[in-house]
Order: sequence, then structure tokens, then C-alpha cells
Amino acid sequence: MVRIFREKDRSKLFALLESRKSLVSEEITGSVRRIISEVRKDGDKALLKFTEKFDRIKMTARQLRVPERTLQAAAAKADPVLLRDLEKAIFNIHAYHARQMQKSWEFSKRGVVLGQRVLPLDSVGVYVPGGSAAYPSSVLMNVIPAKIAGVPRIVVVTPPGTFQQHPIIAAALHELKATEVYTVGGAQAVAALAYGTETIPRVDKIVGPGNAWVAAAKREVFGQVDIDMIAGPSEVVILATATSNPRFIAADMLSQAEHDEAACSICFTNSMPHALLVQRELETQLESLQRKEIARKSLDNYGAIVVMDSYLESIQWINEIAPEHLELFSSIPVTAIDQCRNAGSIFYGDYSPEAVGDYFAGSNHVLPTGGTARFSSPLGVYDFQRKTGIIRYTKEELSRTWKSIDALARAEGLDAHARSVTIRQESEESQSSKDA
Repeated sequence: MVRIFREKDRSKLFALLESRKSLVSEEITGSVRRIISEVRKDGDKALLKFTEKFDRIKMTARQLRVPERTLQAAAAKADPVLLRDLEKAIFNIHAYHARQMQKSWEFSKRGVVLGQRVLPLDSVGVYVPGGSAAYPSSVLMNVIPAKIAGVPRIVVVTPPGTFQQHPIIAAALHELKATEVYTVGGAQAVAALAYGTETIPRVDKIVGPGNAWVAAAKREVFGQVDIDMIAGPSEVVILATATSNPRFIAADMLSQAEHDEAACSICFTNSMPHALLVQRELETQLESLQRKEIARKSLDNYGAIVVMDSYLESIQWINEIAPEHLELFSSIPVTAIDQCRNAGSIFYGDYSPEAVGDYFAGSNHVLPTGGTARFSSPLGVYDFQRKTGIIRYTKEELSRTWKSIDALARAEGLDAHARSVTIRQESEESQSSKDA
């Protein structure tokens, strides 16, 4: 049964949250490092070896890349009703992310031109999980922003058998016009994207969810390539009052709990009777879930209902938790949103459950977890763009400012920096003397 905490239990609650932030085990890290090393050394041969070992499928290098006709044939097997819903989601996600597009800019003063050039990344790799963890919504959330940013080469990797088990994944990729798709998964797929093989050219950034091996591999290759984030277990925090519907709250907590045994669901309320109603609703609704064993362990391990005197005090705790998802029920003033500084995504009102953001509203569901919303943001178009500073100085402006630049460079003990400026000034002065 989910535990109920009071204000005096603050240290216990935060200790519970801290216990979730367990790092990937040394055993997994060591295994992943060996896989990456072998892929760097042996390329396709290593990919085929690990595919046979972990997926129990024997393949040839020619079979790694999925032909467009094969993807299209798999997509045709998707439920047409589900596909129509997917198309509606694509429209909403595209409309939202199109507003995130950043553009190049310049300004000039005294003949000097300064600016910033914004360009898309040249290539991005998208990891798509297979097996039971196949989520077409994640395909949309990762591929659409990259396409809007203008990334010319989007590479998709997914374990063998994904399209046979989940034709809707193939349909999502087909709808988004993904043309470079490879059937390889796990840490070996991440290694291939980072370093390249004979069949899979390297990319500049890797995004997408995966298991502990995929997460560890992304951590290992960061620096060789960019990555989206190291995602931890998911979490939701709900801020409500005694007048908030306990059935809605319980449903939203369970929607998070069914993800993973390490998922975290917390409700803040101002009433002990209300807390008990939510607790009872959780037990009632839990019994009807397909994934009730996972959800029960999640609630037992990391679920909490916190009774506070004031929603303002709750917000102070919430800002410290910095949750991935934050729901504010309509009994909380809408102005409270401004005080909630740290959250991956905020859902306001009784009819804005987290699921609308996960699938349909349009905002991205790839969000910072484990308190990292204090310093990071949801995945967006800006993650697939890079920026370059532009500086164009005139001879006259350098002549006007060279003494300041020289002084600053020498203050840092960098004589060559200073010399690169003064040599130009000396050349100008010398030329002026000759002309005179």
C-alpha cells in the first residue's frame, strides 16, 4: 500500500527519492564497454555476432539495412484505426515543435557585423526499442523535431523482429518518411551509431529510449557523439486539495506506476481524509490493471501521498524534487504555475492527465528525470540544431579597439594572442608612414 507522509517526514521522503537514482551496475558498464570496443574494432562482424548472441538471430551484413519495400509491407499490417490516431498525433506534435525553430541572426555597428548562424545537425541516430518496450509515440517524439530542424540524415536502429511484433512502429516510420533503418539493437547499435561500421555510417547525435545497456552505452559514447539524455525511471508529482477528485488522482498515479517498478508517483494534498480516499482508490483501481504487479511494486517502493498544510509549501518541496511530470489540479490557482520552476512538463486542470502529453497534445514526452529538470529541458527542435558565432571586424574598428584587446590578452599571459592584434596595427602604422 502506498505510504502517507506528513511534513515532519520530509527527510524520509527525500531519502526515498534519492534511493531511485541508482547508477547502472558495474557489471553492465563493463559488459557495455567490451561490446563498444569490439564494434569499434570489428564493425559489422561484431554487430552480427552480438545480434546472434543476444537476439538469437543469425544475419548477414546485407540484412542489417531494412529495404523501404520491407518497411512499407510491415507498415501495411498496422491497425488502420490506430494509424489514423497516429496521424492526428503527428499533426499536433509537428504544430507544437514548428514553433521551436530557431533562426540565424546578425546585427551591425560601426561597420562590424556580429551574428549567430543556426544550422541543423548533419546526422542523427534514433534508437527505437523492441520487445515489450515498443512505443510508437517515442518514434514521433524523436523523429519529428529532427525533421523540423532540417537534419538531412536520420538513422533509425531497432532490434530484429520489432516490425513483425509491432507493425505500428513500421507505420510510424513510414509516415515520417524514414528511409535509413537498420535492424540492430542494444549497446552494439549505439556503438555502431557512434563510431560507424562498414554498413552503418556514424552519426553526430544519438537519441531515443532504451534499457540499462542502451543507457550505459549512450553514457560511454558521449563526447564522441552528442546524446539526448541519460533517462532514469519515470515520475509524476500531483498537486491537489481536498476538493480534487480522488479517482482522477489515483488513475494518474497508476498511469505512471505501470511503467516500471522503479517509477515514482507522488500526490501532495492538504487533507488527511482526502489522502485516505486517494489511497483507497489506488487499491481499487490497481486490481483491474493488466500490469498490476509492476504498478503495485512501484507504489509500494516509490509511491507517496504527502499531506501538507499549504499548497505553497508543497510547491517548495516540488521545486526541490524537480519532477519529470507535474500535474496541478484545478483546485490549485492557475497562478501557481509561475511558482513551479522545476518540472519537465506541467499539466494544469482536472482534464489534463499526463497521458495527453505522452501521446497527443503535441509537446514532447522526452523529459528530464530524476531531478534533472532543475537544469535541463524537454527534447525539442533546438536539440537538433547547432549554433556558430559570426564575427566580421573592419580595419577601422580593430584600429579603434586593439589596445583593449592587447591589454586583456597580456593580462592572461597570452602574448601570441596579443601579438595577433598588434601585428596588424603595426602593419597599418608602417604602411601609413610609407604613404606619408
